[in-house]
Amino acid sequence: MRTLWLSLLLSATLAALSGQSLAGETRAAQILDRFEHANQWRDHVMIAAHRAGSMQAGKTLYAENSLAAVEASIAMGAEIVEVDVRRSKEGEFVIMHDSWLDRTTTCKGEVDTFTLAELKKCRLVIEGTGVVTNEPVSTLREMLLATKDRILINLDNKLQVIDLPGMIAVARDLGMADQVIVKENLWNRQRIDAAKAALAQAGAGFQFMPILADDAVHDAAFAGEVDKAFAPRAIELINWRNGAEMLTTSGGPLFSTHMRATAIRGDWHLWADTYAIVNKPGGFLAGGRGDELAVVASLPREAWGFWVDRGATIIQTDEPRAAIEWLTANGYRVPYADEARPAEPARTASIN
Repeated sequence: MRTLWLSLLLSATLAALSGQSLAGETRAAQILDRFEHANQWRDHVMIAAHRAGSMQAGKTLYAENSLAAVEASIAMGAEIVEVDVRRSKEGEFVIMHDSWLDRTTTCKGEVDTFTLAELKKCRLVIEGTGVVTNEPVSTLREMLLATKDRILINLDNKLQVIDLPGMIAVARDLGMADQVIVKENLWNRQRIDAAKAALAQAGAGFQFMPILADDAVHDAAFAGEVDKAFAPRAIELINWRNGAEMLTTSGGPLFSTHMRATAIRGDWHLWADTYAIVNKPGGFLAGGRGDELAVVASLPREAWGFWVDRGATIIQTDEPRAAIEWLTANGYRVPYADEARPAEPARTASIN
């Protein structure tokens, strides 16, 4: 009896310690665990907020690539924020999508012709309303500090592949290299070799995510080459289809059964994009099955659900809140340690 009692006490103590350790993990650490172990989390769809989720609700809520958008994305439960990196005149890494400032700030001209001090005088603008915010252009360091231990950050390199080590060095200096995902477009062996050479200069401890687009890559065989070269935890797959055409029925050549099998063998996530490209609305990246179909047409099952059915376990979207709500309601989200577990929802074929 005494042995049984001691055994039960030991089990309870270990369970308590285990729970305490899990609860003590940062949010970023919990997200990183799911990112690094795709096969263990195929029942959970992660959300990457495109340009920090700034363009949701008709681009009227936040300025893109803004700290305000990052805070909102974290609050709503997104796992990843995507931001774009360029350089100022003196070479400082700054957060800006376009090569020019006109669309998203109060300033006009090319980003790399402005010093950092000059960029700090520019104010970010909410594109959908034209409202001028109080927020200046952020440096990469400032953006990283805002996300540290709270969410993973995906750096979209708008420079050259040789600039990647410098970005990673900034994150490493802040003690958060493991919370950074850097990515590059790959389409042939030469591009693979160029990325490998650049990343070799960056050391280890960060995440590299290849991007494959079906205008250049047409089957899963190339993904297998990429997997051997980098052992990535996710590969971003782009479906280049005109939104004016009939909705894609297959997801294009990259969202194939072969690709899903390749991802499972490699233990990596299929990352799908559902946001629209500026001046090319209608889900141009998603064969018409993008955010507009989900939110404007109120057909989330035909948009986000379509990509989940084809194996996507990360969705990059301009509508993170709506996507998280729909995925949660339909049983595609597993709560984190610091989240209350909702009642088990019934999965349904409803398109509403």
